[in-house]
Amino acid sequence: MSEETLSFQTEVARLLRLMVNSVYSDKEVFLRELISNASDACDKARYLSITEPAILGDDPDFKVHIKVDTVARTLSLSDNGIGMDRDTLISDLGTIARSGTSAFMENLSGDATKDMQMIGQFGVGFYSVFMVADKVEVTSRRVGDDAAWIWTSDGLGEFTIAEAERAGRGTTIVIHLKEGEDEWLEANKLQGVVKKYSDHIALPILLSIDEAEETAANAASAIWSRPKSEITDEQYTEFYHHVGHAMDDPWLTIHYKAEGKIEYTGLLFVPTRRPFDLFDPARRHAVKLYVRRVFITDEAEGLIPSYLRFLRGIVDSEDLPLNISREMLQTSPVMRHMNQAVTRRVLTELGKKADKEPKAYAEFWENFGSVLKEGLYEDQERQTELLELVRFRSTAGDDLVSLKDYVGRMQKGQEAIYYITGDDLQTLENSPHLEGFRARGVEVLLLSDPVDDFWLSAVFEYDSHALTSATRGAMDLSSLGEEPAKDEAEEAEPIGDSELATLIALVKQTLGEAVKDVRATGRLTDSAVCLVADDGDMDMRLERMLKAHNQLNTDSVRILEINPKHALIKNMASAATKGGAADDMADLAHLLLDQARIIEGEALPDPAAFSRRMATVMAKATG
Repeated sequence: MSEETLSFQTEVARLLRLMVNSVYSDKEVFLRELISNASDACDKARYLSITEPAILGDDPDFKVHIKVDTVARTLSLSDNGIGMDRDTLISDLGTIARSGTSAFMENLSGDATKDMQMIGQFGVGFYSVFMVADKVEVTSRRVGDDAAWIWTSDGLGEFTIAEAERAGRGTTIVIHLKEGEDEWLEANKLQGVVKKYSDHIALPILLSIDEAEETAANAASAIWSRPKSEITDEQYTEFYHHVGHAMDDPWLTIHYKAEGKIEYTGLLFVPTRRPFDLFDPARRHAVKLYVRRVFITDEAEGLIPSYLRFLRGIVDSEDLPLNISREMLQTSPVMRHMNQAVTRRVLTELGKKADKEPKAYAEFWENFGSVLKEGLYEDQERQTELLELVRFRSTAGDDLVSLKDYVGRMQKGQEAIYYITGDDLQTLENSPHLEGFRARGVEVLLLSDPVDDFWLSAVFEYDSHALTSATRGAMDLSSLGEEPAKDEAEEAEPIGDSELATLIALVKQTLGEAVKDVRATGRLTDSAVCLVADDGDMDMRLERMLKAHNQLNTDSVRILEINPKHALIKNMASAATKGGAADDMADLAHLLLDQARIIEGEALPDPAAFSRRMATVMAKATG
């Protein structure tokens, strides 16, 4: 097959422009990324050889070779891992087929340093090679294949793919260095970078300059198998960079060895920054499974619950058989035990961090809290532990609060934990449903994550206190104290019961089936009206979400609550009692309902009618 020229995917082309023109000071990360990729390729070939030992042929020992040609000014990195075929070279090096690509591209700022950090966070580290290269050649032969392929690019928008020759399986990357990048031809520089970033990689990295004898550049021992006392913070950080393909530092490091009925070692990291694929619909975790230091898979379903998918790291089992298939992993009792034990350990460590460093924990919560809350409805067994870890915004102030904090400062006579759900904090803070609570000094939790509506359907109480929506059902706040006294003029001439009843009957008759009921409420102090869901009905926000995702095609009819102390309601009641113009009262009734809909963020069913009624009322008020 002749050489074929192809264009990069748009996202890759933009990344490459960043790389080619980068002034990023920490260029040495390109070598770390290439070594990490080579290590992953060797791990995958080793796993495949467990069931197919013949694929290794006469090359059973996995290695990474780094070679320098000072005359040609090239730096080469070669592995004998799983290799790539033509289609894989095109898909892996020419496109970014990952969830979150659009969000990634939208967040690129044009600031080289910030954008380079984002690139590492997104996990496209191969392209960092173009910080030092003006041409890159990738020659690869997939394990089991006879044909090899060469991928070539200068990083300026296109790449070529053609047949090639390679003696055995694996991949060789030849980097043609830019002018001014001669430091990457020096043995001391390369040895220092390998030692700094890749000493923990559990396979030999061999270095040779101008065909000289190869020398070992790393310790080639699994970092997790070493005593914690022998591992520095810097070594932990570099292993996190390797295993997580990340550029941030770990927010939390958990390294322990479990002994007893089932033995395994865990080295897990919580990132500082949120990975871009955190909300990938597949919800896969990124923890690698090893068996006695041999890589098995990075897709061990059941090893880590999906609500801990922000974790990076490894779990190394002493009890699983080396030749276990991925299908058998899903039903293995050893896997189930490790899942339970690892989950318990991670939640315990998060709890310690929350108690000892609440400010640091608040940063973690902003990044990963919405994911951790998924466990409240997915993991009934851990629900109690998770409830101690969740944090909320509330009407009490700007700081995050725990449920324990909330219960500790409940008002006298308060039995329930009150919450309100909505699309964003600002809308929630301005909700009329909170007026009566605020007037009585009662704290309300403000829940703005989409996941909140789902876990609330599975969690009904905390510490024997019911979780109660501030927007559902009739709300009697009298047991929580009286509202503060208002100005005498505002309190003058309270609305009579008969007048109120007349108004309610008129509004109910006018609105008909548009509302489930009309009733007076004590939850409002400043607003005239609000909409609420009946006790047995679906929460209004949850209904909007399900309709937006085409999972619901019906509208629930809501209850319209009116504030009998509001001047507008008083005037309407007086007019209704005196037999005010029917058309005027009908327009006002519909405007009240539309006003309540707008406050809830709902679309008006008939905007034209709303506009007409509003214009009519305004004209009479100014006439």
